Amino acid sequence: MTAPIEDIDKIVVTEATIRKRLTELGEEINLAYEGREVAVIAIINGAIIFVADLIRQLSIPIQLDCIRVSSYRDETSPVQAPEIIDRIRLDLAGADVLLIDDILDTGNTLARVSEIIKEMGPASLKTCVLLDKHTKRSVEFEADFVGFKIPDEFVVGYGLDFAERYRQLPLIGILKPELQNPPEWA
Repeated sequence: MTAPIEDIDKIVVTEATIRKRLTELGEEINLAYEGREVAVIAIINGAIIFVADLIRQLSIPIQLDCIRVSSYRDETSPVQAPEIIDRIRLDLAGADVLLIDDILDTGNTLARVSEIIKEMGPASLKTCVLLDKHTKRSVEFEADFVGFKIPDEFVVGYGLDFAERYRQLPLIGILKPELQNPPEWA
């Protein structure tokens, strides 16, 4: 079996570029929430690395909780409506909420989780994504904070996976086509 980095066909965002943008995003978020505490809600597993690195850039007080959502299974495109696997435990009534996800593509996941959060009565809700994929949205949705806009390609690394693999890569890249849905993984 080859090392995961060797499975990348093309690098879309380098490790150094990610680090630089994290600093900038942290500054944008600190400014937007200056003087307020924020409830950060991470959509995991995909956003776990992004959230861990991003919150270390924040100088504002935060609370952190996670929600687990599934919509991809082991495919390269969503195969189902987002399914909530694990719910938010923080009381978000009256809170300023920042919802963070790894990638905005169809918009289904962020729209669904945003609905759930709005039902909890927050004072405000903003969204942040590492990647905004140029693709046709299933629902109209735009994130308030965006790390990078990327082409409509299937990407892995920096938390994003294919069949739970490649999350540990420090960069974002396009997986070699022959490794997308290989029969030995089925």
